[in-house]
Amino acid sequence: MKKSISLASIAILLFTLILSGCSGDSASGSGEKETVKVGVNGSGVPIWEYMKEKAAKEGIEIEIVEFADYVRPNQALADGDIDLNAFQTISYFDSFVEEHNLDLVPIGSTIIAPMGIYSEKYKSVDDLPNGSKVALPQEATNMGRALLLLQEAGLIQLKEGFDQSQGLDAIKENPKNLEFTPVVAAQTPRVLPDVAASIINNGVAVEAGLVPVDDSIYIEGAESKPYINIIAAQEKDKDNKTYKKIVELYQEDDVAEHIKKTYKDSLIPTFVPVSELH
Repeated sequence: MKKSISLASIAILLFTLILSGCSGDSASGSGEKETVKVGVNGSGVPIWEYMKEKAAKEGIEIEIVEFADYVRPNQALADGDIDLNAFQTISYFDSFVEEHNLDLVPIGSTIIAPMGIYSEKYKSVDDLPNGSKVALPQEATNMGRALLLLQEAGLIQLKEGFDQSQGLDAIKENPKNLEFTPVVAAQTPRVLPDVAASIINNGVAVEAGLVPVDDSIYIEGAESKPYINIIAAQEKDKDNKTYKKIVELYQEDDVAEHIKKTYKDSLIPTFVPVSELH
């Protein structure tokens, strides 16, 4: 009888310990991880590979979904195929969301990726010959940004009151009579052999093996709100605790250092309050 009671007591004790162990795992965050699908373009993958490892320690599994264009990541987010995306400036985001009537919102800032002017033939914008061809991205906000860059470089003068949604007809003065050729943003590096210069988005340049601070003949100057890149979510998820945690993890010093090192200072970590993105 005593032996039976002893065995029963041991069994109860073991069962209690097992339950306690399970509860402990759950409380410590070592239980089942929550999966979050993040849509990025190719140039952003190294950042999010780092983020994936970091988030895993917090019980969050990040699944990186790579896109090759600037349209599908927002459509995929709106359709619920991904949970977040991180690939675009706030200016492009605002324009795209308005045009397509999507219920998406920015939930955090990430980087500024300076746009640059590149050339395989000339070392300075001053060297560009009269009448030479210059390629620039054809998407509306990208083109507007490119035109502002050309003005900053002293190559053109834009009409007063220029807004970034305007196109080539907003050029007021073109002293060198440059011939501008709009192409898809992803193609701007590929046309370099055929033009005097090409204006290339930072991410596209990095994907093409270019180092913006070294290889461009002119690069954007001071930081500007429209060019801040963001993490976006569906409107209904703007207060999602897991998504907010991902933003918090991204905006820590170690991620900033990783970005600077990985991209050779060509990307600028830029962390501002969400309120400044609206």
